[in-house]
Amino acid sequence: MIEEISIRDLGVIGRATLPLGPGFTAVTGETGAGKTMVVTALGLLLGQRAESGIVRSGSAQAVVDGRWLVAADGPVVDRVTEAGGDVDDGELLLSRVVSAEGRSRAIVGGRAAPIGVLGDLADHLVVVHGQSEQIRLKSASAQRAAVDAHGGAPLAEAATSYRVAYEAWLAARAELDEITRDRDARRAEADDLRAAIAEIEGVAPVAGELDELDASAERLSNAEDLRLAAGLAHEILSTEAVDGTRDVLGLVEEARRQIDRVAPHDPALAPIADLLAEMSVQVSETSSRLSSYLGGLDGDAAGDLEAVQTRRADLAALVRRHGPTLDDAIRLLDDGSRRLLELDGDDDRLAQLDDEVREFRTEAEARAGRLTELRRASGADLSERVSAELGALAMTGAEIVVEVSPRDDLGSSGADVVSLLLRPHPGSEPRPLGKGASGGELSRVMLALEVVMAGSSDVPTFVFDEVDAGVGGSAAIEIGRRLAALAERAQVIVVTHLAQVAAFATNHLRVVKDASGEVTASSVQQLEGDDRVAEMARLLSGLPDSSSGLDHARELLDLARDRADTRS
Repeated sequence: MIEEISIRDLGVIGRATLPLGPGFTAVTGETGAGKTMVVTALGLLLGQRAESGIVRSGSAQAVVDGRWLVAADGPVVDRVTEAGGDVDDGELLLSRVVSAEGRSRAIVGGRAAPIGVLGDLADHLVVVHGQSEQIRLKSASAQRAAVDAHGGAPLAEAATSYRVAYEAWLAARAELDEITRDRDARRAEADDLRAAIAEIEGVAPVAGELDELDASAERLSNAEDLRLAAGLAHEILSTEAVDGTRDVLGLVEEARRQIDRVAPHDPALAPIADLLAEMSVQVSETSSRLSSYLGGLDGDAAGDLEAVQTRRADLAALVRRHGPTLDDAIRLLDDGSRRLLELDGDDDRLAQLDDEVREFRTEAEARAGRLTELRRASGADLSERVSAELGALAMTGAEIVVEVSPRDDLGSSGADVVSLLLRPHPGSEPRPLGKGASGGELSRVMLALEVVMAGSSDVPTFVFDEVDAGVGGSAAIEIGRRLAALAERAQVIVVTHLAQVAAFATNHLRVVKDASGEVTASSVQQLEGDDRVAEMARLLSGLPDSSSGLDHARELLDLARDRADTRS
């Protein structure tokens, strides 16, 4: 429920505060005073698009603040918390600021938030009815939504169940169409995969093999230099020559013997003797390794090199065709094999999909049939209830006909088309709302729908912008009475120019226009007592000071109170 809305520099309104609260609030005022700015302000708080032209002339920005009372838990609090805002003791603050250049920003629960957050909250906070809603009521989707909402939980569950079956049918049919449409391309892909897999399996690459082959090629290409260098190094370290050439190992052993001979005379030589012994072991080990290395060098290095280069060429060819790396070519064996199994299984999958499409279609049709039954039942009840309301709204004999007719094929909403038709009087042909209903009739149909469906709606606030357009007299009185009835179950805010409607309000606000030079500023007054009677007289006759007008206004207020008491 909206507790209060504050407006600053919006349209013709300079500064105004609207105390709202529970029950039925009527907003009245002279033409051009800015009554519709109240709905515009509320629209801004609900995330509607902001135009720079709504900022009051000469002002830098327009500001709208709203204070709501909301349930301590539920989708509103969850969305506010998700946006980083807070709801303090069930009180939610929303703000919208629009600059003269058209830039806009929102504040939700004390935190700056994207404008879209306001839109997310809108569906849970307020239902706004105006000219655009009358247009929306003419659409098939809006009419179906009304019938579905009136059907309550059973119809909602049936609709969800149908959508599950419908989407399963669509998915199976789409896969069947894809495989059938692309069958030639899939067969060509399978042939290409078979050839690629056969080629890769024939070469049998191993991960990391190219690096090893590169190293082998480098070694074999320089085999003679490697042999000469290793042989010379081996002779320097340890030689078996008999010409008296002294090698490193012999020199180290000689040095060790000399130190060992005198070491007992000086303990300081012991560590040096140990180092020489260790050096002798290392030289001997190095010599042994060089000997093994020389033994491992194949004398037929040229033949080995040719084999290595051939293998490298084979692997390079694989990389060019199935790369960009050897690992990609190896991976193709696994991925390609799985894909090939899938492609080769097309015939089996097609047969399976044919069965699935038939089964899912049959299931969707069965669930659609159940949905149609529930819609017809809901439509019949809605027709009876709304038609009764129309009789009370000075449309005696008028009837709303809910037509549930089959469509050409299954759709996302079922197997039927829902239409709301208006039969203006008994014996006449029902006509689509979009073609045969006037603006005043649409207003009353919309109000009747809300009154009937209010019990099943969880939206706490209804806003009507001149819902009484095009009506007057006793019809206007009945509109006021019905709005008051709706206000017993929800907060109702009505922008009206009819005294017959405003008379039923429990809270009456007047938008006042003051003229000063070329600048017009409007503010809002809460009316009680004589002030309210004067405003009612102005609405009735345009003469707020006329004694007869005032008497008529008091009579109308008494009538509204009496009917309210009778209703309660």
